[in-house]
Amino acid sequence: MPGTTSTSSSTSQPPTLYSGRSVFGQAPTFDLETFSNREFVVKDFVESLSDSAVPPNRKSGPANQANAFDPKPFIRTFENALNRMVDISSDLEHRENELSAAVRRAEAQHGRAMQSTKTELDEAMAKFERLDSSLSGNDQNSVSRTVKIGQRLEELDRQRIRAQDTRFLIQCWLEVSERGELFMLEDIRRQGGGEGKVRCANIARQLMKISQRLDQQSWPQVDGAPVHVNGVNGGPIASKKKRPRHNTRELIEKFSETLEKDLLKSFDEFYRRENFDGMHDCAKVLYDFNSGASVIGAFVNQHQFFIDRSQLITEEVGGDPESWERLADPDAQAPGVEPSLQALIEEVKIVVQEESAIIRRAFPYAEQVMTKFLQRVFQQSIQQRLEMVLEKANTISSLAFLRSLQAARSAISTLIDDLKMHGLIESPEPASPQITMVLDQQFDDLFVPYFAGSTYIEREKRNLEELYSSLLFKFTIFHSRRRKAPTTLMKSLAKSGSEMLASARDAYVERLDSSDLAPAQKKMLLRIAGLKDAENAKAQTEIEVSTEDGVLSTTNTKRMLKWLAEAVGRGLELNGGNETARDVSALLHILISNMAEIYLETALDAASDLAALQETATKSEPDLSYVPTLKPAITIMHLLSTFIHTILLPLANSNISIRKDKTRSTTQTLENLENKVNNILQHTIDVILNWTSRLLANQKKTDFRPRDDPGAIQTTYTELLQTPTCQTVYTFLSRLRPLFLTSLTPGPNLTAFLTELALGFRSLLFAHFQKFQVNAAGGIMVTKDLTKYIDVMRTWELGEEFEQGSGGLEAVMEIGHLFVLGPEALRERVRGLRDKGVWEAGVLRGIVGRREDVGSAGVQSVLGML
Repeated sequence: MPGTTSTSSSTSQPPTLYSGRSVFGQAPTFDLETFSNREFVVKDFVESLSDSAVPPNRKSGPANQANAFDPKPFIRTFENALNRMVDISSDLEHRENELSAAVRRAEAQHGRAMQSTKTELDEAMAKFERLDSSLSGNDQNSVSRTVKIGQRLEELDRQRIRAQDTRFLIQCWLEVSERGELFMLEDIRRQGGGEGKVRCANIARQLMKISQRLDQQSWPQVDGAPVHVNGVNGGPIASKKKRPRHNTRELIEKFSETLEKDLLKSFDEFYRRENFDGMHDCAKVLYDFNSGASVIGAFVNQHQFFIDRSQLITEEVGGDPESWERLADPDAQAPGVEPSLQALIEEVKIVVQEESAIIRRAFPYAEQVMTKFLQRVFQQSIQQRLEMVLEKANTISSLAFLRSLQAARSAISTLIDDLKMHGLIESPEPASPQITMVLDQQFDDLFVPYFAGSTYIEREKRNLEELYSSLLFKFTIFHSRRRKAPTTLMKSLAKSGSEMLASARDAYVERLDSSDLAPAQKKMLLRIAGLKDAENAKAQTEIEVSTEDGVLSTTNTKRMLKWLAEAVGRGLELNGGNETARDVSALLHILISNMAEIYLETALDAASDLAALQETATKSEPDLSYVPTLKPAITIMHLLSTFIHTILLPLANSNISIRKDKTRSTTQTLENLENKVNNILQHTIDVILNWTSRLLANQKKTDFRPRDDPGAIQTTYTELLQTPTCQTVYTFLSRLRPLFLTSLTPGPNLTAFLTELALGFRSLLFAHFQKFQVNAAGGIMVTKDLTKYIDVMRTWELGEEFEQGSGGLEAVMEIGHLFVLGPEALRERVRGLRDKGVWEAGVLRGIVGRREDVGSAGVQSVLGML
């Protein structure tokens, strides 16, 4: 469509690179800036060149010419553009070459400058090295000259300063001696500054010495004669000297006091403003007056911690009443440090650590100040509160005092260790040896009154004696009522035990009635004793006691050992050292006296008395109710022995003589107790065998000689399992096993006891069956009885040799065989028993001789063998 093409050509206006209209295209006009533009796009550039290659008249020509393509305008346009780009490239290359040449010239110039600088630096370093070598000693002559010059300069400087100070000192002396004034020093003092005040202090001290030499009249007289100082003897030469018009000593001392007060005031102001440098200067000056005593005293005495604590120190020790009650209860866990003392310790730790940092920065003699501060903290604050806490605890009970002392010492020891680790003025390093020694000394001084001599161990002994007496009070009352007046030799020997019980009981009642016993402690002791009030303890006849109060209790034993273990541990912590062996010896003596002598021996003596009484009982079955006492007694003995050998005796190793003495006494005590137990067991065996012998004595002579009526035998002996006497003995012996199993711990002791009892019973049977005539039918009954006896012994825990050997149960069964075997078999059986050596010939002869057919030739031949 020609119309559409024409319209389209006329509306599009491509960018032209021509300077004017022409039929032929002109060379494109662009430069380097065209390509340097950030918005330059190659595609747009080429399109603009293409658009500029077509003349305008061509674009609006006939439609039939649109299909004819003429490449020449494009070729000319692109050739011109290429030529122009070649020109631009040439210009750009030229400019680049110029810039490269300029860069090379600049680099060469920089290199020359660097080389020149390096040369100058090397020369300077060489000069410095020559100077350094001349000063460092490579050249002995130069070094000597340098040292001499330095020494001379220092000497001249000292002389100059000394001359100036001397001149100023003379001026000050003339001023104070002639005019009675110290304006020059006052001017220096008012100017302020640490160096000026230090100079004032030094000059004042020197003026004081001059006054002692030149103005002796101002100084005090000794026995009417003037004080001679530094060789001035007050002779004619001294008397001719012109005497000062004014009292120089008073003037100088007054100025020194003013200077000291001024410095103390400045120190306090610096402290409130936390100006540590100012504090350091003031403290340094004040040290020259009285070794810093005034500034140290002001710093320590006016510290806010001591001011606050001085107001609180009058407060009474409070605390929770329940905590004090638990502190006095020996069965309760100690509650720890008293709250007010613990709060003080924590506050001291914080204050001392904070003040140590201030002291280190404010004082040039920080160690001396830190020492005074620590002494004041411990001797005033901690010691006063500690004494109040211990006094309060002492009003509660002895145990409360000891526990409070232990807790307080542990807490303060922890405080000391924390302060040492912190380092204080040496922080973050550990504390210096001097500060460590001060802390240790203060810690020891706090507790010296409580550990001097035997003070501590006497408290422990008194506490344990009170607790043990309370716990065993009803026990002693029960056994003291049981004991009667001695009527036999053995009872006379046992009278000392009764007197010991009475002594312990009376001492306990006297202690309860003591006025120095705290009410809280009295209440606790009565509770342990199971009493309502002290009046009941006095009226001993009115005290209700039961059988349970008189038997041994492992629970009470463990309580006693626990109390003693606490005392031992506390003693090692509080009073450990050279006195440990002696302290342990004292505690061991208390343990043996109460647990072994008063408790165990009394119970074992009671059991022994009852056992001896049962030996003579003939009308009724013996009472073996004392046997169960043995099990707790043996258990307590084991606990006692283990405790002593494991805990107490090893602690006495430091003293060989005490260790030997306590080992010997412990061994003797335990052996004594073991002997008592063995005597009771032997009495028990005798009681059982005596009663068994009495039961066997009821055996009828006809029990083993039934009538020859076959019908009677069939209807009587074939239906009986044992004789009535055997049944009675069996019933009695059957009740022994459960009793002994509950009274003796299964083991070697029980086995040995039952084996000994079985041996005695066997001997009774041997003697028993030598008393009765036995016929053939009676031999069957003997065998049945023996089987019953063996059955009851088999239930006992017997030794293996007795149970399975030929001399034990087997020997008992052989008694029946000796009655039922025929003569020929009897001969072989007797020969075998004789060869084994188990049976004595007299026993065999006695048993065989009780056969009804003993008169026959066969039995006589057997007896002939024996």
